[in-house]
Parts: sequence; C-alpha cells; structure tokens
Amino acid sequence: MDRRALRRWVGDAVLAVVVGYVGVHGTIAAQHFQPESRHLDMLGSALIVAAALCLVVRRRWPLVTLALVAVVTSAYLEIGYAYGPVLLSLLIAVYTVARWHTVRTAAIACGAAVVFLSIHLFAGQRPNNGLLGFIPLSAWVVVPFALGVTLRLSIDAAARSRAEWARRHADEERLRVAQEVHDVVGHGLSAIAMQAEIALHVLPRQPEHAEVALAAISRTSKEALDELRATLAAVRQDDTRAPLPGLASLDALVARMSDSGVPVTVESTGERQSLPPAVDLAAYRVIQESLTNVLRHAGPATVTVRLEYEPDQLRIDVRDTGRANGPIQPGHGIAGMRRRAEALGGSLQAEPAAGGGFHVAARLPIA
Repeated sequence: MDRRALRRWVGDAVLAVVVGYVGVHGTIAAQHFQPESRHLDMLGSALIVAAALCLVVRRRWPLVTLALVAVVTSAYLEIGYAYGPVLLSLLIAVYTVARWHTVRTAAIACGAAVVFLSIHLFAGQRPNNGLLGFIPLSAWVVVPFALGVTLRLSIDAAARSRAEWARRHADEERLRVAQEVHDVVGHGLSAIAMQAEIALHVLPRQPEHAEVALAAISRTSKEALDELRATLAAVRQDDTRAPLPGLASLDALVARMSDSGVPVTVESTGERQSLPPAVDLAAYRVIQESLTNVLRHAGPATVTVRLEYEPDQLRIDVRDTGRANGPIQPGHGIAGMRRRAEALGGSLQAEPAAGGGFHVAARLPIA
C-alpha cells in the first residue's frame, strides 16, 4: 500500500471515529427535543457506531458503504430512536457515491436509499410519519448528492481543461520544432542544391571552379548540421547546448549565400542594441527564410537586407531583384515567418515588389 492510499485509510478511519462519537453523544442531546422517541440504549448506540464504521471503506467501496449505512440507519429509525446525528453517516455516504460514481449510477443508488429509509415513515408510529416526514428525510440525501455531483463535474471540467491545455501546448511545441527544423534544413539544402548546380555546370570546362563549389557544399552542409544539432539540443533543453543563432551569425549566412551565387548586401541604421534572445532568433530566422526563398524561387538575383534599430522595435526589410513578381501562394516558409513575428507582438508582410522581385518587411518589438 502506498503512502497516499494509507493516508486515505487513516483519514477515513479517523472520520468514522469522529462521526460515531458525535452520533452517540449528539443523539443523547437530541432526545430532549424528541420526548416521544425511544431512549438511546446499547442497541441504538451500536447501530450509530456501526453506521459510522462503514465509512472506513467509503472510498474503496462507495456503493457498498451507502447500502450498509442505509440498512443500519433504516433499522435505527424503524426501532424509533431519535432523529439527529445518525444521519451524518448517511450524508457522508451519499456524498461519496455522488463524488466517485457517474451521475446516473449515483442517482439510482441514492434514490434506492431514500426509498429504503422511507419505510419507517409509513410503517412506524411517529408523529411526523407519511409525506410530511419524507421531505426533511430526503433533504439528507438530496443535498449531499447535489454537492458531490457538482464537485465531480467541476473536477472533471478542470481535468478536461488541463488535458486540452497540455494538448494545445504539445501541438504548439511540435509546430515550433517543425518550424525550426524547416528553417535550418530548408536553407542548408537550398544552398547545397544551388552550389551543386554550379559545380555540375562548370565541371566540364572549369574543374577548378567546381572544386570551389564542392568545398562550399562541404562547408555549408557542416554549418547546417551544426545549427541543426544546436536547435535540437535547445528543444531537449540541454544546458550544455550551443547557443542558438542570432544576428551575430548574419555574416556567416551572407557568406553562404555568396558561395551559392547570390550576392547579399546588409545595411543597418539606428543605434545597434542587444536584443532579447527570442527577438534575436526570430530576426535571424526571418532573414534566413527570406534568403532561402530567393535561392529557391528568384533565379539570378541580388538581395538587400536592411536592419532598422529603433528604441522599441527592430524593422527588417529584405528585397531581391529576382523574377518573383505577380500573385504568390504563401507556403510554410512565409507562414512560419509570420507566426514568429506575431508571437512576439510584431507583424510581417511578404509580397512581390513594385519594381520586380520580392519584398519581405517585418516588425519585431524589442521589449
């Protein structure tokens, strides 16, 4: 038996002792207000204690506990002892059934208990017999039943809410991981593909240029693999992981683009400042994905990246001179960039530029 179960057993045993003690002594006091009731003797005390002792197993066998308490209490009332604390055991048993069983099962069990307890009202010789006595007696069942059902429904609703939150959190985490891997692998493979095409093109006539392209492929693949490892380590929350990339890695990104045949110019305005890690990563990923799209779709092009540092935000502007004009169908890359910006309270626009090429404009709050 684990400690939690042991505490429950001990708690219910203590509850049974307290209810039994209160039942016996409370009934002695209640007799003064019910002179017509039978004087509490050894049998009556034994019935009160028996009803209370049934509560020891109330959480293990709720229905059995309610049945035993109903039988003992009905016998107590049929004999003619005073109303009062003996009904505490019934109240607790009803609440336990309503708390731990379905509403339908609890309603059937509690209804049967009420019917069984009502026998003395129609077969005994009390002044409050009949329907007049049924109302207060049924209240001892209806009230704890309603309380137990309400608590059960509240706890079930809270459990469903926690499960929904956990599911939503897991979905968001999977989406975040997928976006990180998409950005890292997508950029690396696009750069490698472009460099491979260059190598194949120049290999027959200029083998030395092909060697340069192959060296760039080797370097790009190693850098992409290192970045992927750092990303996965961050997902695993490994304290020994390498830091995630940020704008400090922008020069290396530009160099990879140049190796792939796409010249990139970086311009910066405003006073450069230290960015929060989330903003720094988002800024790098937006630029990385924008450059990846240039490799994939723009054809021969040049790219200009502008960084505008403002006191409360960072503006990113990426323009290329490629052939991406006219309507576009946003894919996972653009949607991922927009999610990154909006998650920080910013915004992102991606559209064909007026004079040709493509334009990506992002606003990332710094605070």
